[in-house]
Amino acid sequence: MKKLLILFLLISTSVFSQSTSGDIIGTVVDFGSNQTLINARCWVEDNGRKYGSVTDIDGRFRISGVPSGKYVLTIVERGDTNQTNVDVPIESYYNLGTFEFQRKTQTMGTITVVAPIRLINGDLPLPQLNAREIKFNPNKFDIKTMASGMSSEIHRDDEGELSFRGSRKGDMIYVIDGIKSPEVYNVPSCSISKMMVYTGGLPAKYGDTLGGAIVVETKGYFELYREWLANQ
Repeated sequence: MKKLLILFLLISTSVFSQSTSGDIIGTVVDFGSNQTLINARCWVEDNGRKYGSVTDIDGRFRISGVPSGKYVLTIVERGDTNQTNVDVPIESYYNLGTFEFQRKTQTMGTITVVAPIRLINGDLPLPQLNAREIKFNPNKFDIKTMASGMSSEIHRDDEGELSFRGSRKGDMIYVIDGIKSPEVYNVPSCSISKMMVYTGGLPAKYGDTLGGAIVVETKGYFELYREWLANQ
């Protein structure tokens, strides 16, 4: 019985860990001429594993299934290398915009960054906060208050209970590092990597509620290590 329980927990952890990923998209052009670069190699590295892609005829690339967190994106074209920092959100994509690739240099080109957009249910915005935004949030010591400030569709009553888009009070779930719970307990704000709110169109993995879901992902060793590398 204990062996079956341990196997179930391992499988559950594996399933949830695979879901906290996103994509990196962008367009690479030559600095100065503004011509698109074809077949430029683009990748990020996570603990020895590379996630990569190459640019197409329009200079566009997409790196899929990257675990959320901060990375150094490397772009190589004809022997020249450029690097820039990226921050991959949960179930969304980081849009690098147009990256101007410079020859014979390692400096970062000009980039255009847009807000993360969820990959599911079209291009509907998914409210979320990253670690930096949480750090300076005046409500960072109360997850419920912080969540209610992320969307006008979330309401908190006098008793502190949340309701989503007119659903019944308490008809929601919290998901902390893949573990579902009907209530949220003390989670230090400094340990939170990302926090996002589903007010509708819940994915199947959160589908045992008709209200909404507050998803919290805490910082892990490899994320802190990637952040340290990005700041070097």
